[in-house]
Amino acid sequence: MSSYIGDLSGREKAAILLITLGPDLSAQVMRHLREEDIDVLTLEIASRRKVDQEVKDKVLEEFNEMCIAQEYLEEGGIEYAKKLLEKALGPDQAQAVLKRLTSSLQVKPFDTVRKSDGAQILNFLESESPQTIALVLSYLTPSQAASILASLEPDLQVEVARRISLMERTSPDVVKEIERILERKVLSLAGQDYTQAGGLGTIVDILNNVDRQTERTILGALEMESPELAEEIKRRMFLFEDIIYLDDRSMQRLLRDVDLNRDLPLALKNASEEVRSKFFRNMSSRAVETLKESIDYLGPVRLRDVEEAQQRIVSLIRRLEEQGEIIIGRGGGDEIIV
Repeated sequence: MSSYIGDLSGREKAAILLITLGPDLSAQVMRHLREEDIDVLTLEIASRRKVDQEVKDKVLEEFNEMCIAQEYLEEGGIEYAKKLLEKALGPDQAQAVLKRLTSSLQVKPFDTVRKSDGAQILNFLESESPQTIALVLSYLTPSQAASILASLEPDLQVEVARRISLMERTSPDVVKEIERILERKVLSLAGQDYTQAGGLGTIVDILNNVDRQTERTILGALEMESPELAEEIKRRMFLFEDIIYLDDRSMQRLLRDVDLNRDLPLALKNASEEVRSKFFRNMSSRAVETLKESIDYLGPVRLRDVEEAQQRIVSLIRRLEEQGEIIIGRGGGDEIIV
């Protein structure tokens, strides 16, 4: 029986799994699949008139093992997953599960680095070329990359941001070599695509996480060097001033989560009248009165504190947008910022 399971293709196992889960659960799974995958699986399911219970059990068991292994992998990396799976399943079975998992997953390079302290990453990168720094930052989380970018010298910040923006494809050998040096361990998983990194989307994510001064430095310099690139980056970014483009429903959703006692009064301290009015129109008259009193009560404040409060609100907006709870648009058009 186990040899028969081993002979099944991934598509066949997926079809058997959906049959085993039943129509209700399978329908929920299919909602998350691409249209072409749904078509293939539907044909595969339709062609199977009967599946033995033992085969169903084996496929379900394998799927469960893969889920557990993936959870371990995400929690602590491939070595951590291997260690726990060996304890739970034994060395041979653990190796088989990891082999199946790593052949189907796209494990991004620099996995160990993403779990490292930002200061350690910065110490390595400071002596590297702008292109190497840009490549590594492209694979880090936006918040990690933002922290490191903000710590670089202003001229280097601009050059790295420019290179991330223009990055398209990188040789897998180059990525692997840099990863080997940085992580001291090569995750040599066959068939993985290491080439997709960087680009406008990456630098937009990073700039949306840096402090406002770093953002202004980079965008200001790019405006001088490459106006078209700077304009395209700004067009894709969401700035605090862009709150005026949120619809009323999105504003009201935002106001449910925003810190009304600290962040909002600070953020509006030096905001334009248009931005203030956007908030006031979506609040009760009593709430507006309280907010205005809080702003006046603040007295003189540091610009840095104001900008940090604005950045926290922008981060909240982007999080709500990612969760599908609000829509971020630009003035005058139907475009949605993703």
